[in-house]
Amino acid sequence: MTDRLARLARGWDEAADGYEAYFVPRFAPWMRAAVDALHDVPDGPILVPCCGTFPELDLLAPRFPGRRIVGIDLSAEMVRLAGLRASRYQLVEVVRADAAALDPAWSAAAVVSVFGLQQLPDPAAALRSWYDVLRPGGRLCVVYWPEIAEEDGPFALLDKVVGERDRSWEDGLIPALDGAAVERDELVSYPMTHPDAAAYFDAVNHAGPLRALALARGDDYIAELRVRYVDEAPLGEWTHQPRARLISVRKPPSRAEAARPTS
Repeated sequence: MTDRLARLARGWDEAADGYEAYFVPRFAPWMRAAVDALHDVPDGPILVPCCGTFPELDLLAPRFPGRRIVGIDLSAEMVRLAGLRASRYQLVEVVRADAAALDPAWSAAAVVSVFGLQQLPDPAAALRSWYDVLRPGGRLCVVYWPEIAEEDGPFALLDKVVGERDRSWEDGLIPALDGAAVERDELVSYPMTHPDAAAYFDAVNHAGPLRALALARGDDYIAELRVRYVDEAPLGEWTHQPRARLISVRKPPSRAEAARPTS
């Protein structure tokens, strides 16, 4: 495991409990949008790379009863919490592994991932890996935060204060899916509310992606960012409506399946 991956895993280990409490309820509409994009999938398992605490499972299990569902995550603590959720269902398992490179032997009916792609070192390569694991006729749906999720709001201010994001990889996502039938590629937006700017920043720090940055730069650096963030933010409750990008594709059926008689 590279130093970056190890730091990423440790960061999410430290963030896991807070992520489940703070972000999972707020991200629920995007989770539903991703799962709703999975329809008419063939037989086979459903994979959830970067599953985190596995909130997708509560939507997938009733939608696909009797189907094997597998969550995959690099963080040991996320996997532990995901395992607690999985214990309520049958035919569900959680695997601790690098979700960026899936084994094609899975031969999955569907792959769905929400807000994990932008965390990975090479998102385009990961997306191709997720597509390649599909069996013919299988579907992939991914939701992630794009370079510009909003022009004004908590996310936009965080980007301004941190100022270190390289999102040039976004242009390579659709080309990485060469051969796929792209069914949807759109921005989906829902309202989200935070008690105030300090609460949001602290959640991102202790229960979100800033944990890995704190491990790399130190808590003093994060404390300086927090002062700047709160100083520039509005007072009181903060509601915004960020836009996430949803990409849904289907792997074309095999020649044999495409030629199957209809009567």
